[in-house]
Amino acid sequence: MNKTLKITLVSMLLAAGYTQAEETETTLNAYAAGYTAGFTCSAVFNANKSMAQVREHELSGIYSLIAERVKGMEPQVDKENNWVRVPYDDGRRERISVWRSKLGCVDLPVGASVDDAKFLADPFRGDKAADKDSGAPWGKRAEVNSTSDNAQLESVLKQAFTKKYGSGSRTSAVLIVTPDEIIAERYLEGFSPETAQRTWSVAKSIGASVIGAAIQQNKIELDAPAGISNWSHPLDPRGHITLENLLHMASGLDSNNAGNRTDRVYMGGGLVSDTATETALEVTPGSRWKYANNDTMLALRALHERFDTTEEYLQFPYKALLEKIGMQHTFVETDWRGDFILSSQVWTTSRDLARLGVLHLQEGQWQGEQILPEGWLDYISMPAPAQPPEDAPGYGAQWWLYNERFPELPDDTIAARGNRGQFLVVIPSNNLVVVRRGYDIAGEQGFNEHDFVRDVLKAL
Repeated sequence: MNKTLKITLVSMLLAAGYTQAEETETTLNAYAAGYTAGFTCSAVFNANKSMAQVREHELSGIYSLIAERVKGMEPQVDKENNWVRVPYDDGRRERISVWRSKLGCVDLPVGASVDDAKFLADPFRGDKAADKDSGAPWGKRAEVNSTSDNAQLESVLKQAFTKKYGSGSRTSAVLIVTPDEIIAERYLEGFSPETAQRTWSVAKSIGASVIGAAIQQNKIELDAPAGISNWSHPLDPRGHITLENLLHMASGLDSNNAGNRTDRVYMGGGLVSDTATETALEVTPGSRWKYANNDTMLALRALHERFDTTEEYLQFPYKALLEKIGMQHTFVETDWRGDFILSSQVWTTSRDLARLGVLHLQEGQWQGEQILPEGWLDYISMPAPAQPPEDAPGYGAQWWLYNERFPELPDDTIAARGNRGQFLVVIPSNNLVVVRRGYDIAGEQGFNEHDFVRDVLKAL
């Protein structure tokens, strides 16, 4: 196996986490129903997908832990009330997911009813995403799905929608931009610039950007203790964990073998405050790199605790970042107590991801306003003190680093990477952003973004 392929496979396993947990049949059924409810809700209300598209994309090629159970479940979509109900265990129980403006869908806990949705915080009630993407900031835009005049680039773009870059690859979108130009923009049939998809772990890099905006506004500090209230007892060593430790995936906390199987939050209707904050310290904070969803959720939980009200916190990512740079079709989802699940649960479009990449190319500035701190790109691109194994990419602050470990790419290349083939690649030295979205099949070789970006650079 060549080094590039080995690195890609290992790092994708780190990002996707296929380790199965020991769960009861009742819990697994609840997980499967929660997964079905949540993904159906988000796909229908965030992305305007049909049930046929939901079945084809969101509910196929998924975790083996629940895949067979999901096949037999029938989501009940109520577009008038903006919720989805999924009966399970022969109809004796049901899982419910509820949509809110801008915040997308939230899974209610096991045992909740649709009447309980009235207790959800809903600060954007009545707000709707724009019907059409504005096309800003790009003054020059290639037509959507148009043929490139660059024959070499055209070949690479076409191959992105085949199995060329991975046997389990299922590409839905490819976007190549500079701050001034959309060089190429391609979508699978049925998709458009307004089609939102789940980011999976690309959300971590979005979360880091929200943290950056909060630092810029002096709401939180990198090198200070995270300040999680559950850790406030003077005997609790977790009180020494800093925000920077969390951003570096170096909390030192126990986070199961893989570190990224957080099924109770993702599928079980569990709370960030009940799960991520209650794990024990294993090693000294900062001494070990371990990819962990909990570290990202804890970083955002720390920010939550800096606000007087949950409603104010829920509005912050939009007012401080997303709306400022025109991320018009982005839904940052939460648990039912109002904690953002920014380790995975963001639904956004390819253009919106590209806008975030452009913001970083512009050193955190947008139309003359400093949204992220000066030097933020350098900070997130700096290797953390503790690093992943040599057979994986390097790691900065919630961004992967394609430095000397990937000699075929510029050393300053960074990437946000997510399950099922979600990639946002930022190359400052080339003033370039590459986005790839997909529905890669779990357990098979996913899309090799390294080789794709290498080929794009050769073509340009």
